[in-house]
Amino acid sequence: MTAAAQRGTTTVSERAVRRIAERATTEALPAPGGARTARAAASVRGRRAKVSLGVTLPYPAPLADTVREVQRHVVERTRELTGLEVPAARISVIALATPTSAQPLVSPAEDTIATSAPWRWWSQRRVPVAVLTSVAALGCGALALDMVQVHTAHLPASVWRTSAVHWLAGHGPGDPGVVVAGGLTALIGIWMVVLALSPGRRHQSTVRTSANHVDAAVDRSAVQALVRDAVGDVEGIAAVRIRVRRRRVTVRAGLAFGDRAGAHAAATAAARAALTACHLRRAPRLRVVVTPEPVWQPPAPTADVTADATEATPGDDDGRSTPASALAPATGGDR
Repeated sequence: MTAAAQRGTTTVSERAVRRIAERATTEALPAPGGARTARAAASVRGRRAKVSLGVTLPYPAPLADTVREVQRHVVERTRELTGLEVPAARISVIALATPTSAQPLVSPAEDTIATSAPWRWWSQRRVPVAVLTSVAALGCGALALDMVQVHTAHLPASVWRTSAVHWLAGHGPGDPGVVVAGGLTALIGIWMVVLALSPGRRHQSTVRTSANHVDAAVDRSAVQALVRDAVGDVEGIAAVRIRVRRRRVTVRAGLAFGDRAGAHAAATAAARAALTACHLRRAPRLRVVVTPEPVWQPPAPTADVTADATEATPGDDDGRSTPASALAPATGGDR
């Protein structure tokens, strides 16, 4: 018999424990308006796992009894599916859901007509504007102060102004210093023009809303996390890499087991459903690539086994059967 050390080990990741605990929370109260998990955390140390959940419970409901039921179900379900020892689950009630608040924020009818959101959000460019304004204010203020002192207090001009005038008088347009300074000034001007004409906020995508005069946006990292979780739940998918751009979402998934075509179709459907749930103003193009992992093996083909039909001979005493082809009358022979 093979020793235990040579048969391998099974490692349950903290992410798997967390997802199982989240699902178990919804299973504890399957009725409409049941428990919902807002945040969850899990840690695995050897054969022990610790689970912490922040849940939203329906109102009205007895909190003490409901929390005990959720805690018991989460512990038993996590222990059953992972094989780890779960001493207890830490449950925190963070909100109470009423029947009105449990309804979706955007109904399908409102979602179809809400198209007033802008394609892109324009950034106010606060940092570039602040830097440019500060530099211009300091330069103009220093020059104005020096001129006022010269004309009102009859003081000599500042050294920096006279030095700048003497230096410019002795250097023409072809001087290397003048060319470098002019080039830097031109680059700064071009950069400011680009900032003024481009919308910015490339890490955010606008969202369709049903309310008038309300603009909303979602960070692309949140869209990336939603798509990654949706594709990661597909059976057979192991590692998932997501790249979200303004007009395209690329999904690269690793297949550990199962049929490649079926996994590709399921991953595409899951990613498209996650993008649809985000209600993005501009629907990005979706590209899904499923690559087999080194441990992946193609599923064995199922062979159809057909048996030859046989018919029993009426005159046989021993119960043996005779093929049906042997009972057919011969043709073309002597009668």
